[in-house]
Amino acid sequence: MTPNSISTGAIRRSTVMGLLVALMLLVMLVRILLIQTVDFDRYQSKVLDQLTTESVIKADRGNIYDSNGVLLATNITTYRIFISPKGIVSFDKTNGLESGTTAQHIAQGLSDILGEDYGVTYDAVMAHTEHTRVLDRTIARNVDEQTTEKIRIFIDENKYNDQIYAEATSTRYYPQGTLAAHVLGFTSSDGTGLYGIELEYDEQLSGTSGKYITARDSSGNEMPYEYESYIPAQNGYHITSTINSYVQSVLEKQLEATLIESGANNRVCGIVMDVNTGAILAMATAPSFDLNDPWTLNEYSLNELNTSAFEEGSEEYSALKRELLLETWSNKAITEIYMPGSTFKILTVSMALEEKLVNFTEHFFCSGAFSVAGRTIHCHKVIGHGSLTLAGGLQQSCNPVMMTLGARIGTDKFYNYVKQFGYLEKTGIDLPGESGSIFYPKSSFSEIDLAVSSFGQNFKISAIQHITAISAVANGGYLVEPHVVSKITDDDGKIIYQHGTKTKRQVISEEICQAVSEILEEGVSGDGGAKNAYVPGYRVAAKTGTSEKIGDNKELRIGSCVAYAPADDPQVAVIIIVDEPSIGSLYGSSVAAPYVGNVMAEILPYLGVEAVYTDEELEQMAVDVPNFCYWSTALAKTYAENLDINVEIRGDGNYILKQSPVAGTSMEQSDGKIILYTTNEEVEKTYTVPNVVGRTAAAANSMIINSGFNIKIEGTRNYLSGAGAVVVSQTPAAGEVAAEGSVVTVTFRYVNEADDY
Repeated sequence: MTPNSISTGAIRRSTVMGLLVALMLLVMLVRILLIQTVDFDRYQSKVLDQLTTESVIKADRGNIYDSNGVLLATNITTYRIFISPKGIVSFDKTNGLESGTTAQHIAQGLSDILGEDYGVTYDAVMAHTEHTRVLDRTIARNVDEQTTEKIRIFIDENKYNDQIYAEATSTRYYPQGTLAAHVLGFTSSDGTGLYGIELEYDEQLSGTSGKYITARDSSGNEMPYEYESYIPAQNGYHITSTINSYVQSVLEKQLEATLIESGANNRVCGIVMDVNTGAILAMATAPSFDLNDPWTLNEYSLNELNTSAFEEGSEEYSALKRELLLETWSNKAITEIYMPGSTFKILTVSMALEEKLVNFTEHFFCSGAFSVAGRTIHCHKVIGHGSLTLAGGLQQSCNPVMMTLGARIGTDKFYNYVKQFGYLEKTGIDLPGESGSIFYPKSSFSEIDLAVSSFGQNFKISAIQHITAISAVANGGYLVEPHVVSKITDDDGKIIYQHGTKTKRQVISEEICQAVSEILEEGVSGDGGAKNAYVPGYRVAAKTGTSEKIGDNKELRIGSCVAYAPADDPQVAVIIIVDEPSIGSLYGSSVAAPYVGNVMAEILPYLGVEAVYTDEELEQMAVDVPNFCYWSTALAKTYAENLDINVEIRGDGNYILKQSPVAGTSMEQSDGKIILYTTNEEVEKTYTVPNVVGRTAAAANSMIINSGFNIKIEGTRNYLSGAGAVVVSQTPAAGEVAAEGSVVTVTFRYVNEADDY
């Protein structure tokens, strides 16, 4: 082999190496080609993820309005206070400070301004300065403008512009505070709906968040603007609810009143519904809570928590607090079920009339008990009602009459009517958490079950189911779907969705509805068990009910009243349920009916329903005391005579200088009188207010007038019908001293009524 010759082996090795290199290059080229084509998007995304930061631009959550445009839920600007860990470390180095100095100073400053514990704030700041690659860390959220301005001053004074930041954020705000709390619901800290409309319509209210994408280099610095991308947010839609703020406030006021006066241990609830459309004008549960601070217990729940045997901070204490919060937030009117008691008798009578199984002239006899399938079932009136017409049976709430009607209807038809009235299905109301009813299975629905069901016992329904069924009796027999949202609009006012009246079916005829309404109205204006729901000038159809809580102490009851008005042209229905009343009379006629009447008295004029008074009502109406000051005595006497008001002139002057009671005071005409003074020297006499609580109308009127005062009557005003109406409260209280002629306001109510079992 010559020195310059190359061995065959070497050539082979070189060839192999060359082929291997070529193959590797080919693989790399193919790989690059794949990356540039097939896998381009995937790898580009990975690169961008490493080089870019993405800031979410939150959409503005839509507003919620009442039916008249009153703002119920909106957004306000608050601030997120956050720090830059890298900036804090850099500040120490740049200014030659010992490591951690700036963090300590910032922690102290922020804790002072925010009112937070220094240790907590310091730990938060120090923990994050150890991770300088993290762009920012939140120290506080939902900080108001005033506090944020103090932080801005702190930043400027210490030149912490690259260390502390304030970012404007949107926070849910409820301008009306507690109003309609259980209907509206509230949102979480991140703006997600948790209860009520906020949860049910969360998707529509939320909108779609946008993005702001910024490229950063390896040191975390922003790169030039050409690397930025902006995707705008789409704001949420706005909701107009069916809630009427005035009607809602009236209902809430009355629920709070019965909560206190009845001593209800398990909350109270109520609904006001348009009987023709199913629109919910008001829905409330008491006690309520502050929508702007939902995580704080109301005073009732806080008292229960504080009087528990659990030590604060213990696991049991925390568990009870969570339980109380959940109970506070739940909408009792749709999430809980109860036995309706005698209010269900409206439906039993409607069924029997629709099936032509009874007429209005027929008489029934109640001995105090009724035998069904060998079992004796008693009437609430143990001595019996004696002879009753159909109207009397409903008005006096006679159980044997209802059982007789139930037997005629039969198990199959009765069960079918229960279904047709909507008691075996959810109403479909557009609120979360609606509960279904508990009713007997059809296969086992016996004669005994029929008898007991005929007067509203041993099955459970929700308040929304019941008022929906009663509204069907009120509106001519049509079962409509209840709803709380009327329309959804965008920022430009364009209607995205509108809720029309949804009629499910007609259950009974209009003729039967009118007949039942007449019976119910006569029971209110006459001597029926719902007398406490009476409203002067309005024909109110109402029925009360009381049921015992099965399995509990027999003293635990649920009192309720359902009503609609005007009886001859129904517009609205009202239901109030009082769970476990504990003070005074425990019947629905006492704990619910008066408050239903009060609701009707306030909302009917507001809704444009004109009062039509009978002659008897006009005679009993109170008058507003005129302003007689500076009138001549002759003119004052003439004017008072025209108003049928008694006046007494004190002094020898020709003009009135002062009077008692003062102008604008409301008083009954009765036998009272207005004292008119013609000289300032005339000394006003004072007397002690008598105690008239528990007295009848005649006795109370006599005692007050004879004591030198005038009387103003509130509550039940048809106290001359039937018997049993007495004074349950008075203002001023007994024993107080007041000027002669002052008005003593007394509240009348029928008490100890057992005609609603």
